[in-house]
Amino acid sequence: MSLSTSVLPSLEALFPADAMSTEAAECAVYAYDNSRREAIPDAVVFPSTHEQVLALVRLCREHRIALTARGRGTNTTGASVPVAAGIVASFERMNRILKIDPDNRLAVVEPGVLNADLQAALKPHGFFWAPDPTSAPYCSIAGNIACNAGGPRAVKYGATRDNVLALRAVDGRGEAFRSGKPTTKGATGYDLTRLLIGSEGTLAIVTEATLKLTALAPDKRTLRATYVDISTAAAAVARIMAQPVTPCALEYMDGEALKLARNHAGDSIPEAGAMLIIEVDGETGALPSAVAAISRAATGDGLIELHAASNNSEVDALWSARKALSPALRTLAPNKINEDVVVPVSRVPDLIAGLKTISERNAIPIVTFGHAGNGNIHVNLLYRPEDPVQAANAPGCLSEVFDLVFSLDGLLSGEHGIGLTKREFMPRALDTVSLDLMRLIKAQFDPDGILNPGKLLPDPASS
Repeated sequence: MSLSTSVLPSLEALFPADAMSTEAAECAVYAYDNSRREAIPDAVVFPSTHEQVLALVRLCREHRIALTARGRGTNTTGASVPVAAGIVASFERMNRILKIDPDNRLAVVEPGVLNADLQAALKPHGFFWAPDPTSAPYCSIAGNIACNAGGPRAVKYGATRDNVLALRAVDGRGEAFRSGKPTTKGATGYDLTRLLIGSEGTLAIVTEATLKLTALAPDKRTLRATYVDISTAAAAVARIMAQPVTPCALEYMDGEALKLARNHAGDSIPEAGAMLIIEVDGETGALPSAVAAISRAATGDGLIELHAASNNSEVDALWSARKALSPALRTLAPNKINEDVVVPVSRVPDLIAGLKTISERNAIPIVTFGHAGNGNIHVNLLYRPEDPVQAANAPGCLSEVFDLVFSLDGLLSGEHGIGLTKREFMPRALDTVSLDLMRLIKAQFDPDGILNPGKLLPDPASS
């Protein structure tokens, strides 16, 4: 919908000239995210206060204008693409860290604070915030909240939903509210905070977040385990997670991912059928026994080498190569299909074996890597549209991947969310009653459907 002449004066009164634009060129900058989907909004605004957000939502509801909240556009599912046009609210100017409270192990931040900037501010205090997605230098805290972001540390310290204490927000009715308290325990009514996390801006717009902090461990050890093939590496993952010592990271890369990693980091990445990056943290004196326990679990059929990193440079090379994988894959297949499915850890070997069969049946290479310690595997279908066989097989191949995941009691997404790209599969992922309850919740928070329309929940007719 285009903005009517009756709306523009109200919008201009709410936002200074340098805080809004209807110019096509500037609106185009806020039309897409990392999914490469695109839709041009009618206007983009840059809120700087909670009160502006409140007034904006009320204006949009009064005139039935779609409103899409946006962090930094790193999302891969199209969740921040304004498919209904309307107004994009970019929160890059609400980027203040309001409080760091070491005594209560919490920080209070505005939605546009970047993840990496928060981590840098916390480090001198001896703390960190657990979510650490690969996009941390560029993604915002509110974006992490929108899709329940995780990252390598989630295996031990949890994803975003486990590390947010309270939120301040504005729902689709234009009503402001607070959920949660600065406490780590609470049993007072429904948990609206956890409900908002992962809702992709479809229920309310977050204007402030109180985050749970974790103390930095005094020491850390990094191990590299290589295996002859992906099945033996997957079996090792299940063994590692079945013993008492929980690693603070357990990352997996298959053979094809390792080849890309070698292109990035050279001989510091070994040749193998698969590799695990394993980290343990804690008190220095306790680490030898923890490393020994992890090493015993990692040792088994198919192990080629178990190597402990000897210096920070070696550790940095491992992680740099791991974080370079997703962009590197785009150079091989610009139209790759990237999914972040999750299954119970004990079913990771079955997932890997099933993906191999699906790849062979459809003649589409599938490269896998990711957060194996919590069963969150990034599945990359490297198809080329100019190849008629691959182009014809790609949709069915993706459908088979999801069917495999569902058969293993898994989910469509571990941390990227649903957005546009996976909403058609939601009726296969969830039962009808669950979807109906979600639609009723949406209607209570956003009765006119103005907040991020067309995302997350499928149309009722498709369920």
